[in-house]
Amino acid sequence: MLKILIVEDHALVREALVRVLRALDADTQVQETSSGDQALDMLKQEHDFDLVLLDLALPGMDGFTGLKLLRQRYPDIPVVILSAFDDPPTIHRALNNGAAGFIPKSYSGDQLLNALSQVLSGHIFYPDGSVNMAQLDNETPVLSSRNNLNPVECGLTERQGEVLTLMSKGRSNREIALQLGLSEGTVKLHVAAIFKGLGVNSRAQAIVMANRQGIKSIVR
Repeated sequence: MLKILIVEDHALVREALVRVLRALDADTQVQETSSGDQALDMLKQEHDFDLVLLDLALPGMDGFTGLKLLRQRYPDIPVVILSAFDDPPTIHRALNNGAAGFIPKSYSGDQLLNALSQVLSGHIFYPDGSVNMAQLDNETPVLSSRNNLNPVECGLTERQGEVLTLMSKGRSNREIALQLGLSEGTVKLHVAAIFKGLGVNSRAQAIVMANRQGIKSIVR
């Protein structure tokens, strides 16, 4: 069963999202709030959500502030931004603040479900062509509490650090295997070891945890 929290101040949008999200899984449980403050209050009571869907244009606490607080307090819960403001700088800023994905409000229901399915599978989702990955790679994640922490200090090998770096760049297992000269099966083993070493169970959580701990990128 999936448990999803919608943070959106327009009731009609929330109602439409609930209808669409129930198509992800017959047992999907959806809860709603209309502000960042209400979302944080709800998460104090229930923090077993699988995903938070967050609007940026919220009354009171703005979406970016809410995103930062959610990532700091609940790093294991992926937060996906859903916004009408889908220009590349906004998307870039959201991803560097720890969002697991960015979905424009102009998307159809099917596109929304596809994007969320990718996030729930451990991938970072953003609209095609909206993000300059070279810029993203050079950006220091806002959530890093330390800088240049060697992966070895976190219980990872140097090779696992390379795999983690490429995961953070949005590379698939196949792409990582080609770049590092490994088999796809070996990459999968490294990914599993990274999950275990960081205490996470998805690619999105691994990237968030790496950002929080300030693990430096290793470029081959």
